Parts: sequence; structure tokens; C-alpha cells
Amino acid sequence: MLCIMSTPERRRFLKYLAASPLFASAWAQGQAQGPPATVLSNLKDALDILDFEEAARKALPPAHWGYMATGVDDDLTLKANRAGFGRYQLKPRRLVDVSKIDLHVNVFGNAWESPIFLCPVGSQRAFHAQGELATARASQAQKVMQILSTVTSYSVEDVTKARGAAPWYQLYMPNVWSDTEKVVKRVEDAGCPALAWTVDLLGGRNTETMERFKRSDTRDCVTCHPNGMSAANTGGGASSSNRPMFKGIDPAMNPPFATWEHVDRLKKLTKMKLLLKGLDSGEDAKLAVEHGVDGIIVSNHGGRSTETLRGTIEALPEVIDAVAGRIPVFVDGGFRRGTDVFKALALGARAVGIGRPYIWGLSAFGQEGVEKVVEILRAELTMTMRQCGTPTVAAITRAAILKDGTRI
Repeated sequence: MLCIMSTPERRRFLKYLAASPLFASAWAQGQAQGPPATVLSNLKDALDILDFEEAARKALPPAHWGYMATGVDDDLTLKANRAGFGRYQLKPRRLVDVSKIDLHVNVFGNAWESPIFLCPVGSQRAFHAQGELATARASQAQKVMQILSTVTSYSVEDVTKARGAAPWYQLYMPNVWSDTEKVVKRVEDAGCPALAWTVDLLGGRNTETMERFKRSDTRDCVTCHPNGMSAANTGGGASSSNRPMFKGIDPAMNPPFATWEHVDRLKKLTKMKLLLKGLDSGEDAKLAVEHGVDGIIVSNHGGRSTETLRGTIEALPEVIDAVAGRIPVFVDGGFRRGTDVFKALALGARAVGIGRPYIWGLSAFGQEGVEKVVEILRAELTMTMRQCGTPTVAAITRAAILKDGTRI
């Protein structure tokens, strides 16, 4: 039976609801959830970098999404990379002339137009048909540095041509030293100005999330991997016919027997700037300086190497302090906002790398998606610099941030 209330009764009923704690709780939960989530279908609708994540997930098959999204073990370090930024707060300064913001930074004597670079991500054709070539063109258009992965799906020569200039090169060291010599010579001949040896996978890793997504993928993977799993995931023994940088060499890589002696040998082998990627302790940072390394990239492989439970933004100050300004320190891992980049710069990082965000853009929209991600991040950083009264990157210091509410 339909009950029709008079206007006074309806008002009394609404007042009763408003006074009810259960109604208030339900209303608050609804407000916390915000507007209904939608999958980004047009670049113009993107408000922030995270808008690209679900669009990428929708665009990719499960196994490819899992390869990019995975951490190690319980994915806790992956989550710690994001959570770490919450321990740092900003200290805005007012009445500073911020009408002109300069994002330039000096890296090895070269002026970068912004302190943002594109981290090495392997197998980018798994995310878009143009893969690393689309990323290279976006890198050129947005004037940011690209670091090319050893397990790139396009050769360093092709990427250099697409970008109009050679990228930095990320090295997974082959197990056989003579193969390392071949790769380094090839990269140097291609014009790469810097070599970043990744040292955080020498002990192996346990990528459970990737494996679970792979098992849920009902496609016939032979269409993508006619020769089985790639060397990138097995650590060696697989065919490298679809890995152009493994041409003519054994695909086995990431030697667990590598030591600081290998750093010395690399230094003697090349004129390129040598960086170590994957350091997150002051002890190793000091050793890197002692062995003549030109730069350090503080990284935990996006939470994909060791389940340390420590975000890179939390490890960064230890490395910065150990280096004491002798060489530049870079950082990646979990950066999603301009405020994140600002915090790393305030702690002393020379520049900040992004990985998953631009791959989300690549997956959903190709080159234009990568460009839009960089544009958004740069715009957010610019606004943060204005709000904090720091018109240049050089003006961003530890005085601009707090840690857990305390001066650093």
C-alpha cells in the first residue's frame, strides 16, 4: 500500500533522517567515494596521472598488465613507494615572485628542460604496437630524457633515430664478460651518453602478482612469445630472437657473482657516464663514489626487486647524505604527483624518473598518452614550486619540507 506523506510530515521525516547517526555515516561514506569512476577515453578529459591507470588496464591483456603492475612477494614495497610520500609535508612560502618558473636542471654539464625523465621499461611493444619508438618520439616532443631498457623491443639504433638523439641506456649485464663488452661498445657507438647498470636484480626476484595475472590470461601466448618466456624474466636460457639488443650474445644476464670489481671494469671499458641503478643504502652510495661511479639512481625497481618495505623517497636522504654532493643522485619509484617530484628535489635528488605512469599513457593512447602524462606532471610541479615560493629548481631545498611534521 502506497503511503503519501503531507509536506509537514515529509519535513519531519527528513529531519529525523538528518539526525540519525546511521544516515550520517552512510552519507559520509557516499561522499568519500566521490563521483562514479569512469574509464578515460579522451586525453582532454585527463585530470591527473592516475586517470590513465584504469584506461591502461582496460586496454591490456591480463598477462601484459601483470608484467607491468607486479611488485614482489606481497607487493608491500610497491605500496611503500607511494606511502612514503605521506611522511613528508610541504612548507609553502608566500609573497615570493613566482611569475616565472624555471624547471631547468644541469645533468653532467647538459641543461635538461625539466627534472623529469622516463625510466627504462622493457618490452614496450607489449603495451603498444610502436612501443619504445612512440616513447622516444614523446621524449623528443616533451624534451625529457629517455632511458632505454636492455630488454627493449626495438634496437638502440632505431630508438635513437626516432628520438632524434641517443637515449641513456640501462644495462642488464650479460653473464659472460665478452658479451658485456659487445653490448657496451654497440651502445657507445650509437651515441648514448650514459650507461645505467641495474644492480638490484642480481639475486633474483619473486613476482607473484605477474604470475597470477599470467595464469588468468586465456590467450595463446605463442602469438606474442613464439620462443617461450623472454630472457628478461628467466635470467637466461630463453631465445632472444625478439630481443634486438641480445643479437649475437648469450641471453643469460644479471650475474649473481658480480662485485664492485665489475664496476671498475665497466669504468675502464667505456667513456660514457656510468650510473648504478638500484642502490638504496648509504654504505653502497659511499662505495659507488669510491669506485668512480658518475651517478646513482636510487631505485627498488618500482617495488619489483626486494621486499624491503621501504619506499625510495625514504631511502633517498641516506644516499644523498652519503654522497655529500660529490656525484648527482637520481630517484624513481612511486612518483605520481608534482608534489612527489618536489619532495624528492627538496631532499637533494637531481632529477626524478617515472615508469608505470607513462606506460599507462602509452598503453591507452600511444605517443600522445606519454606526452600528456609528462605534461600533467610538469604542470603540477610548476604549480607546487609557485605555491612554495621556489621559482627555480635550485631554490628547492630541505627547508621547503617537513618529515612527520619535523624540520629535516
